[in-house]
Amino acid sequence: MGQIVIVAYKPKPGKAEALKVLTKTHVPRLKNEGLVTDRKAIIMEAADGTVIEVFEWLSQEAINNAHHNPAVLQMWAEYAEVCDYVPLNTLAEANNMFAGFIPVD
Repeated sequence: MGQIVIVAYKPKPGKAEALKVLTKTHVPRLKNEGLVTDRKAIIMEAADGTVIEVFEWLSQEAINNAHHNPAVLQMWAEYAEVCDYVPLNTLAEANNMFAGFIPVD
């Protein structure tokens, strides 16, 4: 059974555009490794520039396997260069009944 996750990436100074470009490659790269479903990812941006992504892992086993996959580890290193992961509840929008974000195309 798949698992839908929501992740928030806060860009490091001067890295906002690089983060958006990287995030657009995230799910396709995971798909190449057989780790995610065919569900289309949703990528959006909070008012403070944090990028939020919603995507679906193939299974808990796929999540576990990602932690040992060289291609995924390389990609995570690329993320470490451009952002920090932050909890969703740190975003101002999370305080609203209907949290609204700007689509990233």
